[in-house]
Amino acid sequence: MKEFTGRRYGVRLHVNHETHTLHVRAADTLLHVLRDQLGLTGTKAGCENGDCGSCTVLVNGTPLNACLTLAVEAHEQPVTTVEGLRGSEIQKSFVEHWAFQCGFCTPGFICNAQGLIDYVRAEHRHADDELIKEWLQSNLCRCTSYHEIHAAVKSVLDDGEEC
Repeated sequence: MKEFTGRRYGVRLHVNHETHTLHVRAADTLLHVLRDQLGLTGTKAGCENGDCGSCTVLVNGTPLNACLTLAVEAHEQPVTTVEGLRGSEIQKSFVEHWAFQCGFCTPGFICNAQGLIDYVRAEHRHADDELIKEWLQSNLCRCTSYHEIHAAVKSVLDDGEEC
């Protein structure tokens, strides 16, 4: 059986501060382009229908499920994956608070949490426990409680308020 070689579209993706010019099919998701064409496997393929959040990335600063986002929709948009958050406050906080167990969901949580941190700081808002809980409910973890994840996010947000 031949692989479908239908029409491809040129897209320019700005991923983790690097520009990539690629040719993708109209139906190619950002998830599969990141993983298969760019080798950024930190973004996980979980449910692939938008329920688990393990594929969460930031597109123009907004957390999105890469499994539901077409690669062509990210054309000329800044995309940040977990690899682009290496050494970030939130990544360090996840380690300090042991906010992971098997680690499969962690990249999605880190990207989603970074979106919250950026939102709170840009809007000069206070992030109470309810806002953190509401924001994180789009990500699922089957291994551990959410207490450590919540604590990791709250720690970064509380540190930012002291500035």
